[in-house]
Amino acid sequence: MQRLLLVSVFVIATCGLIYELIAGTLASYLLGDSITQFSTIIGTYLFAMGIGSWASAKVDKNLLAFFVRIEILVGLVGGSSAAILFLLFDQVASFRFLLYFIVTVIGILVGIEIPILLRILKDRYEFKDLVSRVFTFDYIGALFASILFPLVLVPHLGLIRSSFMFGIFNVMVALWLLYSIKEPLPWARLHKIAAGIVMIILTLGFISSDKISSLAESNSFAGHVIFAKSTPYQRIVITRQQSDIRLYLNSNLQFSSQDEYRYHEALVHPVMSALQAPRNILIIGGGDGLALREILKYPSVAHVTLVDLDPAMTKLFSSSPMLRKLNQDSLHSPKLKVINADAFMWLKHLGANRPIFDAIFIDLPDPSNFSIGKLYSTAFYGLLHTVMGPDSLAVIQSTSPLVARKSFWCVNNTLRASGFQTSPYHALVPAFGDWGYVIASNRPYTVPTRYPAGLRFIDADTARDMFSFPPDMGPIATKIQRLDDQALIHYFDEEWSKYLIY
Repeated sequence: MQRLLLVSVFVIATCGLIYELIAGTLASYLLGDSITQFSTIIGTYLFAMGIGSWASAKVDKNLLAFFVRIEILVGLVGGSSAAILFLLFDQVASFRFLLYFIVTVIGILVGIEIPILLRILKDRYEFKDLVSRVFTFDYIGALFASILFPLVLVPHLGLIRSSFMFGIFNVMVALWLLYSIKEPLPWARLHKIAAGIVMIILTLGFISSDKISSLAESNSFAGHVIFAKSTPYQRIVITRQQSDIRLYLNSNLQFSSQDEYRYHEALVHPVMSALQAPRNILIIGGGDGLALREILKYPSVAHVTLVDLDPAMTKLFSSSPMLRKLNQDSLHSPKLKVINADAFMWLKHLGANRPIFDAIFIDLPDPSNFSIGKLYSTAFYGLLHTVMGPDSLAVIQSTSPLVARKSFWCVNNTLRASGFQTSPYHALVPAFGDWGYVIASNRPYTVPTRYPAGLRFIDADTARDMFSFPPDMGPIATKIQRLDDQALIHYFDEEWSKYLIY
């Protein structure tokens, strides 16, 4: 029995940390700002475990039977938590209350487990051996969970299926004890029935995880979800409504096929048309290949390096016939080299023989969390200097100067603080509203008057007007975005939280 209970420590420790990681990841997917979400989830979870540990002292009788009941409850609540949270994200008035309520309940139940096990085993080991063995298995289980979660569970099973699977493991511990221990347990038959029912529920949930995920996302997104995948970096969802194809990353809209040409023409052509025969191009982000599609309209382009963190993005947009049609097969261009890496670290470690790029396009998601925020910082913009020549141009997508005025000008002001001359501009993209960009250069920039034939949005008149700002979007003073003080993230969260579209 002793060995059985010690193995149970390993299992419940693994399950407990997995539930915590699932809650933190799910919150960062749905609510943004991963550092805040993980910090508050972990704090709430640990506090709840403390309550559970304190409450365990109130249990005086039938400890083994009580432990079995706790395992069944942890399995039921923890195992179904991801499905419940995804399904109710758009259905409840206060999602955060529901999130922290479920995290608290799981934390209390998990906090009860180890103290009860210690008391069950106290007469079977000396105190020093008991504590060392229980906590050894507990910490090994935590290490195992922390490795398993990002490498196996998220990329291969997803959050909902992983949650159900570890709920099943908790209930298996209960059943294992019920059928292995010879000691008579009160209400043993009822415990077995309850464990069996919960096991059936969790198994059906595990089998139906894809359907649950599709149902949850169909409630969250307009149109029919035609692709959904969780990667170690983000949640990728593609929807289709009639002819409109939309990409969402972590629930945030990235483009609508009906008007993405406006965004990408505005991003690319004011830079490319201002250069004399640009040859060597760098794209940071842009794994959908849409900015690349516009860049390849210039015959002088000889080499394009695309640095995107998530290989699932570049693979998806280079393999799906529907998406390849949208980007005009740009990701299969022989001029292209794809590098799946963190752009900050890639630039930092280029070495002494750094290439010089004629044009750099920074087509990243909005600065909604601190991990993306580092790519909008003075440290990152300092690295850009090392791969730009005197005549090179870089452009950064910079959110909406109308909705997020402080955020937009923070990007501009941070570039200036990093030693660049800046030329901010904006364009109307109906799916997003009025959208902003900033060109960074080492010399004064002049708006070009000639553009490639066949563009649908940009011409000389349109481009000239984009560099004019009305008073309600005009320049304002802001803090500078630095690695150790990411003011931009706070601006962005403050401004966009007022709008339902974010």
